[in-house]
Amino acid sequence: MKLRAIELKNVRRFVEPVRINGIEDGVNLLGAPNESGKSTVFDALNALFLIPHRSTANAVKQLKPHAGGAPEVTVELDTPDGRFVVSKRWLARREARVARAGTLIAQADEAEAWIARLLGDNGAGPAGLLWVRQGSARLDGGTTSEQQAALEARRDLLALVAGEVQAMTGGQRMDQLLARCREELAAYVTPTRRPRSGGPWADAQAVVAHLDQEQQRLADSVAALQQALSERRRLRQERDELQAPEAEAERASRLKQARTQLEAAQKHAAEVRAAEQRLQTETLAAASAHETLAALRRALAEQRTAKARADAARQALDAAQTGLRDSEHHFAVAVEAYQQADAARQTAEEQRRRIQAQQAALAGAARCKELGERLDQARAARQAVEEASAAASLGPTDRDMERLQTLATALRTARALRDSTATRIELHYAAGQQGRVMQDGVALEQDSAHLIHASTRLRLGDLGELWVHPGAGAGELADVEQARTRLSQALDALGLDSLDAAKRAHQAAQLAEHRRREASARLDALAPGGIAALEQEREQSLAAMPAGSNDDAAERPFMSMDEAEAAFRTAQTAADAATARREAARERRDQARTAQTQAQVRLEGAEERVANAAVALQPFTDTDEAALVRGAAEADCRRQTAEAHCAHCKAQAPDLDMAQAALTRAQSIQDSARNRASEIAQALATLDERIAANAGESVEERLQETQEQLQLARRRLHGIEREVAVLQRLETALEQARRNAREQYFEPVARELRPLMHLLWPDAVLNWTDASLLPRSLERNRQEESFDILSGGTQEQIALLVRLAFARLSANGGRHAPVILDDALVFTDDDRIERMFDALHRHANDLQIIVLSCRQRAFRNLGGKVLQIEAAG
Repeated sequence: MKLRAIELKNVRRFVEPVRINGIEDGVNLLGAPNESGKSTVFDALNALFLIPHRSTANAVKQLKPHAGGAPEVTVELDTPDGRFVVSKRWLARREARVARAGTLIAQADEAEAWIARLLGDNGAGPAGLLWVRQGSARLDGGTTSEQQAALEARRDLLALVAGEVQAMTGGQRMDQLLARCREELAAYVTPTRRPRSGGPWADAQAVVAHLDQEQQRLADSVAALQQALSERRRLRQERDELQAPEAEAERASRLKQARTQLEAAQKHAAEVRAAEQRLQTETLAAASAHETLAALRRALAEQRTAKARADAARQALDAAQTGLRDSEHHFAVAVEAYQQADAARQTAEEQRRRIQAQQAALAGAARCKELGERLDQARAARQAVEEASAAASLGPTDRDMERLQTLATALRTARALRDSTATRIELHYAAGQQGRVMQDGVALEQDSAHLIHASTRLRLGDLGELWVHPGAGAGELADVEQARTRLSQALDALGLDSLDAAKRAHQAAQLAEHRRREASARLDALAPGGIAALEQEREQSLAAMPAGSNDDAAERPFMSMDEAEAAFRTAQTAADAATARREAARERRDQARTAQTQAQVRLEGAEERVANAAVALQPFTDTDEAALVRGAAEADCRRQTAEAHCAHCKAQAPDLDMAQAALTRAQSIQDSARNRASEIAQALATLDERIAANAGESVEERLQETQEQLQLARRRLHGIEREVAVLQRLETALEQARRNAREQYFEPVARELRPLMHLLWPDAVLNWTDASLLPRSLERNRQEESFDILSGGTQEQIALLVRLAFARLSANGGRHAPVILDDALVFTDDDRIERMFDALHRHANDLQIIVLSCRQRAFRNLGGKVLQIEAAG
């Protein structure tokens, strides 16, 4: 089946009838904010197809609106047999109806049976498998009964294309073989494939490990004995070489020679230190002589420089005083010119203010006149608003018209329902018998349908009378009368006699409202703050005008404002120029004062420097510069002589550090030889004891026996391991055979699912469980991940793709059912949601998919047909 339209009435928030039209093949999107009724539509469809119309279960009661009423759900759907209209009403006047082309074909229990045949034999239909409730994207969600129903639906689909499970998995014989193989394997290994404690394999491994350790221990003992013998021979040879007489004599001679060389080097080092001390003394004396000569020369030069700078400072002070007198005269002249220019500027400014006041008086008079005209227009607009408001209040409101339209629609609907169940008669007169059948004195026409709503008498000419008693329809007649009464009462309450009169009155009220809005707009444009504010503004303008002035008698200025502005700018420019000249003269005067002060400070500093130079020359009063030059030259000569003697001593000195190192090395050789001889003696004693102990244990013979026993134990262990490997290989082969058979069972759904999975995870494989027929794990990147540890978004995406695959299987088996997803992708990121949209469109070629979502921005790029919830009729 494929849905084409959905209509709800008295279902939760939808008290008035609403309808979703234009549902097409492929992808359909109903996007709307939260609390707009998407989940209500989903629950209503679920109730229509799965809950009997006589049920009072909680699922039905939850559909009832707060205002009360009987929930009604109607759908139009296409099947291979054509288009049908299926409707149900619960709680009050309960009914179930199936109609085709306006003709009722089943109602009550027959309608329920027709819906059950449409859904399939198991009665579960697409709910839980192809219809995803909000927050229930997982395949294993819902109550126990819902899970069992979904399992049966999956099992029926797979059985339809793959046959019986028993035939595909090899039957009981394979189970027996696998159990026998595992029983024999259990004697050797644990369930984790480790050697079983106390078993043949574990015992054989223990024997091999023990013999291997014993062989290693004995081999180590043999190797240690051989190493000890070799070490003893080497140590004896080293001892003989150290204790040879010629070696001892050579070490003693080297030590004596090193001591003699060290004593000679130490004596010469004392002579070098004495020469260095003399050189240091002469160097200090020469430096002192040169420093005294330099100090005298610096003092003389400083005295000459200080006197020259003092003379220059006196000349600069005289020039600065002359410049100060000139700058003070120029400043006084500039101040007088500034005062004259500022007085002219003030006169021009006063003249400009007077002209501005005169022009303001003229503008105020014009403003008062313009405000008076606006006030008259605003009062006229207010009167038009009041008249239009009174006319607009006479007609029915929009809400009244909506209620009248709803009642008229209910009347038309009741009449249509009455006519759909009414008895129809059609007459076909024989030749010459036209008009013989009469109803209430009126002849019935030929070849036209006549509806009989109540017991009716027909006169058949000479044949007599025919009474027609309809078997049903009394309820529909009452509904028509009730709807007509409600409409009449609503018209009477408004003082109207017909719906057309209500429409005319409403239209007249709307025209009056349009005139009111136009007049109100004019009033707002003329008086934005209201007429009172406009009147207050006019009064303020009148009060602001000079006493006795008006637009006719206002004083005219003797010159234009432009002329006054030009005169003011001329005076202002002259004043600014005078101000600039005054400030420049002030700055030059201040600079002259600063220059005089600086010249005075420099003169005082120069005179102080001359005094300091005289003080610096006092220590050299009795000193001759020539005598100081001769003393410095003599000191340099003595320093050079000491320097030459010190260099000669250093050149002839032996290397003291080398002599000390040679003695240390000779002594070390002597001590090392003595210590090594003692160590060798101790090591030989230890080796003799070790060799004597190992020689009595016959370790070489015991090593050969252990090696023979180890070879036998390893051959036995190899046989056991080969038997275990054969059993494990057999178990793997049997499990693989069963797995291959199971894969053949799941191949139809895997074939449909494979291209969808590769849109998100290339080369990924989904593994299944036999019991629940649901995914068990996901293999990707050569790793298998349990379905339970995957992220919420990944589980959600896999669940949706699996539902699409089952939908294709259902369609291939001749069971077409729409896929309905109520906010099914709540955990999916932006990148994957685009690929999920591609998956939906890939499977939408021969399916009908309806997506309900509050994420309007995220699902904007889904594509497909966009649906809307609209008022019915």
